Amino acid sequence: MKFLVLSDIHGDLNNIEKLDPQFKEADAVLFGGDFALFEHEETGKPVLDALLKKHENIFSVLGNCDNPDFIGDIESADVSVQGYLTFHEGIAICGAGGGTKFTGTTPNEREEDEILSDFDVVENSSEECADENGHWSNLVLIMHNPPKETKCDALPNGIHVGSEKLRAYIEKRAPFLVVTGHIHEGTGIDEIGGTTVINPGSLAEGKYGWVEADKNSDGIWKVSKAELRNL
Repeated sequence: MKFLVLSDIHGDLNNIEKLDPQFKEADAVLFGGDFALFEHEETGKPVLDALLKKHENIFSVLGNCDNPDFIGDIESADVSVQGYLTFHEGIAICGAGGGTKFTGTTPNEREEDEILSDFDVVENSSEECADENGHWSNLVLIMHNPPKETKCDALPNGIHVGSEKLRAYIEKRAPFLVVTGHIHEGTGIDEIGGTTVINPGSLAEGKYGWVEADKNSDGIWKVSKAELRNL
């Protein structure tokens, strides 16, 4: 399975157009949120419309710059996994949207527990889908807010600004892949246990990611390639 991994598009339609070859090669697009430009929530809808023209398998959440009411648009377009568990080609995908409360200057800042509650649907399905350790071998999580203490939440001064509770959840359920964003300076690839975590960076800055995953004979999915790329 080949994934085009995007985040933080922030209204940039030009860079979406530059990814036509990648859209054609990818089996699915994983988008970590922030359709809209900061303080310009109206730029989110054109980004959604542009993405819908590029691929039929898009899985997305909202970012902190997106109006919370925009969830209705991405749900109507059938690309939202925020608070939903979707199965695609044997892979389970679930998402959590928005960013943790900080400056209060963006429209979709949420408490950590509220963000974490978007994964309740995973909890409700874990008895039948998880192994004896509670781990999901076929799970992808998309979370706009990054988990704590990885390359994906680090500022240039070395301070980690991610969520401790989201990190603990990754450790609990052990998805094979986590897609995040939000922290533009935290562009990177890291691991939490056996989970690959990727923050592809902001597409508005020409950054994106590419991930390939394979299923072994035991039905367990693993990331075989994870790359940070630039336009």
